[in-house]
Amino acid sequence: MIIFDENKKYTKEELRRLYASVQWESAQYPESLQKAIAGSDTAFSARQEDGTLVGLVNVLDDGAMTAYIHYLLVDPSVQGQGVGRRLMQLVLEKYKGYYRVLLLAYADKRRFYESCGLTAEANEVPMSCIHVNFEEEHS
Repeated sequence: MIIFDENKKYTKEELRRLYASVQWESAQYPESLQKAIAGSDTAFSARQEDGTLVGLVNVLDDGAMTAYIHYLLVDPSVQGQGVGRRLMQLVLEKYKGYYRVLLLAYADKRRFYESCGLTAEANEVPMSCIHVNFEEEHS
């Protein structure tokens, strides 16, 4: 069974493990991840009964009109079990009435988000990223 909640309290190690499970480079910076989540507006998590963090969605909002769905992570060991879909439902319920913007970096995930009820505007393309060396910025 997976337990879902809205909680921004995560250990550095569990964040490192979750981000590493999906091969995100930011797993190398667990202290910064912990600060980033604590500073975000909303974070919903998915945990196994033993407390293991297996999913996370992070949202940045302006408190009134716009909510940016920053990212959604689901550990590969539970992908395909509805974890990501439930995390998205929680976000969409909380931000009903907001203009919701998904920051989509991976075009191959678009169909998943559309199946959750999000729609792309005409001629919309996935977000492009310009990377700055994170280590230099945080030394």
